[in-house]
Amino acid sequence: MSDPQPPFQKGQRLKLHLGGWEVKPGWLIVNVEDRPGVDVRSSVTDLSMFPDESAVEIYASHVYEHLGYHRELRTALREAWRVLMPGGVFRVAVPDLEVLCQLYLQTRDDLNAQFEVQRMIMGGQTEPHDFHKTGFSLNTLVGILTSHGFTGFRRVDDFGLFKDTSTLVWGGVPISLNVQCMKDAKRPPPPIPDNAPAT
Repeated sequence: MSDPQPPFQKGQRLKLHLGGWEVKPGWLIVNVEDRPGVDVRSSVTDLSMFPDESAVEIYASHVYEHLGYHRELRTALREAWRVLMPGGVFRVAVPDLEVLCQLYLQTRDDLNAQFEVQRMIMGGQTEPHDFHKTGFSLNTLVGILTSHGFTGFRRVDDFGLFKDTSTLVWGGVPISLNVQCMKDAKRPPPPIPDNAPAT
């Protein structure tokens, strides 16, 4: 789903903030919801309004866990790879499932605390787009990004770009898995299998 958008040109060196809401000069906000400051209303699985290799940077904080891992996630990562210029920077933040599982076990004697951790694992579920369908560890995140044509991975504590859940700390523990990588122009992403179920 996407709304009609002004034409974007290949080679514009766009900076795309997927799923964002914080307005920052030089960045285009792409969000499935019609929020103040959103420049392009669309799912991250559909970046068709942006030409191939038209973005120099893509930033996605706590977006990809909302996608089904059979088809939606793969489609979204293929779209990010397509839109990025060769060598373009891709910054991804997702909930760290390993950390959250440890916190869930540690809070077993505090039902309120355990429920809060459960919400971070499964989503707040207060509106249709606030459900988590996929979980990531460092290994699984780097693995799927590698298979979709990204390379040069570096884990960071803070991207230093936006005030969002990429820096969320709960009980003194950072719960976000933040990885920076780039488009490997020599390795295109694999096709989505025809038999992958739609999610």
